[in-house]
Amino acid sequence: MSQLSYARYGKDNIRLFKVEKDEKAGTQTVVESTVCILLEGDIETSYTEADNSVIVATDTQKQTCYILAKQNPITPPELFASVIGDHFIKTYPHIHAAHVKIIQHKWTRMAIDGKPHPHSFLRDGEDIRVVESVTRENVGVSIRSKIEKLLVLKSTGSAFYGFHRDEYTQLQETWDRILSTEVEAGWAWKTFSGLDEVKSVAPKFDEAFNAAKEITLKTFALDNSASVQATMYKMSDQILAAVPLVEAVDYSLPNKHYFEIDLSWHKGLKNTGKDATVYAPQSNPNGLIQCTVTRKGPKSKL
Repeated sequence: MSQLSYARYGKDNIRLFKVEKDEKAGTQTVVESTVCILLEGDIETSYTEADNSVIVATDTQKQTCYILAKQNPITPPELFASVIGDHFIKTYPHIHAAHVKIIQHKWTRMAIDGKPHPHSFLRDGEDIRVVESVTRENVGVSIRSKIEKLLVLKSTGSAFYGFHRDEYTQLQETWDRILSTEVEAGWAWKTFSGLDEVKSVAPKFDEAFNAAKEITLKTFALDNSASVQATMYKMSDQILAAVPLVEAVDYSLPNKHYFEIDLSWHKGLKNTGKDATVYAPQSNPNGLIQCTVTRKGPKSKL
C-alpha cells in the first residue's frame, strides 16, 4: 500500500512586465518579473483518483497573475507575492496555502546629458531581487527576501591566515589577496498576520532591500577581511540592526579565486607576493561559505 505524502503544483516561469505611466510628470517606470506559483490543499484525489475537479489549472494561475498585476502594484515584490497568495487561499476553499516566488529583474533608468530619461532604461548588472513567500490559511504570511548574483571583487584588503594546519594542508597563509564572490543574501521577516499587515509595512521592503545591498557593498569594500566568514557575519549583524522586522539573515558566498602566476622561470620576472600584478582567474573548485544569523534570544536553562 502507498500514500501521497507531498503534493504541490502550479505555474512556473510566468514572465511579467508592467509599465507605470505618470501622465502628469511625463515619465514612465518599468518592472520586469518572473513569477512561480505553487498551491497546496485538498488536492490529493487529483493524484490518487484522477479527479481533476480539485485542480485550479496552471493556466488559470498564469492568467490570474496577469489580472492581479493589472489591478495592483507589482512592487515591492513582497507585497505583490502576498496579493497573489491571499487571492488563492480566499478564492478557492480547498486551497490552504500558496507559495509564491518572484524574481525581479534589473532595469535602471538611463541618464542622458546628466538628466534621468523619462522612459529609457538599461540593465547595468545581472544581480536580481528575489522574494519567496508562503500565504497559509489561518497562519499568516511568511516572507524571505534576497539579493542574488551580485558579483563583487576587491584587489586588496583581504587576508587568510592562522587557519588549522595538519598533514593534509598545503595552502599557504596570506596577508594580502584578491577577494571576489557572487553574493546571495537573504533575510526572513517576522510572520505577518495577513495581507493587510503586509500592506501596512509595504515601504519597509524597499528600505530593507536598499539597506541590505548598501551594507553588503560597504562592508565588503571597507572591512579589512580576516576571512569570508568574519566579513559575512558583520554584514548579517548590521542588517539585523537596520531592519527590526527581520528575524534572520543568511549569506551564501562562493570564494572566487585569483591565483598568482610564478613567472620567475622567464628571466627572473617577479610576479608573486608584493610583486604580483598578473593573476589566473579560477572557475572551480571554489570555497563556499554560508551562515545564518538570528537575533539573540534568552539563554536556555540547563
